Amino acid sequence: MPRRVLFACGGTGGHVFPALAIAEALQRTAPDLEMVFVGTRGRIEARIVPAHGFPFTTIWIAGFSRRMSIGTLLFPLQLVVSLLQSLVLLLRFRPAVVVGTGGYVSGPPVFVATLLGISTVVQEQNSYPGITTRLLAGRVREVHIAFEATRKFLRRSHGVFLSGTPVRAAVGTLARPESLERLGLLPGRHTVLVIGGSQGAASINDALLAAPDLLSRPDVQILWLTGASELVRVQQRVAVLPGSEGVHLRGFLEEMPLAYAAADLAVCRAGASTLAEVLCAGLPAVLVPYPYAAADHQTLNARTLAAAGAAVLIPDSEAKERLGKEIREILAHPERREAMGAAARALALPDAARTIADAVLKLM
Repeated sequence: MPRRVLFACGGTGGHVFPALAIAEALQRTAPDLEMVFVGTRGRIEARIVPAHGFPFTTIWIAGFSRRMSIGTLLFPLQLVVSLLQSLVLLLRFRPAVVVGTGGYVSGPPVFVATLLGISTVVQEQNSYPGITTRLLAGRVREVHIAFEATRKFLRRSHGVFLSGTPVRAAVGTLARPESLERLGLLPGRHTVLVIGGSQGAASINDALLAAPDLLSRPDVQILWLTGASELVRVQQRVAVLPGSEGVHLRGFLEEMPLAYAAADLAVCRAGASTLAEVLCAGLPAVLVPYPYAAADHQTLNARTLAAAGAAVLIPDSEAKERLGKEIREILAHPERREAMGAAARALALPDAARTIADAVLKLM
């Protein structure tokens, strides 16, 4: 059997970066492996995967929406085409193992691989598994989860492993002074990292804009990742605020390990990949879960951290009222930040990428 692995992932960074972390762990352990990534054209994976040096190809598939639209009408055709494309790709590349890290794009290649008798692995980041994972869980060889609570949502009890969510190897390993310098930030200030995600988070952005006193504090600097679609709007609002020189705005930052190393506090949604990186970095966090996530899984994710004392959970509807206050409160109490950071490190599973990489090699 050829030593080849195919990764199926895409749609958001939360699906792409775990796959990249597994692939990089495989490279370190077995540098002779051939690997290829499957994704969709025009999404984040089409930019990020080639930038990391991995071969990348696409299939024609998109998420299904219950709202009537052209995309909804096209979905049956897209599904059939993507299954045929996956079949051709698998017969040509002949992987020994196919790894899916969630999202609609992982469905067709993993499903077709199970029909062909190819070993398959699914990695699920969220406490409530996505529909692709739930549909495939009964067919694949192994399912690797990040939360113990996920087991009860799967149609199987065997071959399910609590491995964590893979994160980039540099997360939690970089030095703060060098990270601050490389990001153009000043030492001696509290650094708040605001993560809007690749899609942006308008309610978090609005909640921070509603706290101008925080944005103008001379002892605080904010590395604010607004999301590309929100950058211009937030820039225009911040530009008219006096004393906002400590606000550093970016649409997106690929060098996230630097940002985690530089930060004293993270403010973010509660997507599983972001949370895994925050935990590995040992960062206290204020979490504002996306309220429209499937089955409200981001709130379930956030509750796990809040219950352990690693984070503060603020519902999206309360963000404008509470976010600035919670940030000020945490910054004012270093002992609380230290306790939250220790709780975060206790929850972290930093070896997830290596654990899943080892599982892939065993399946070969």
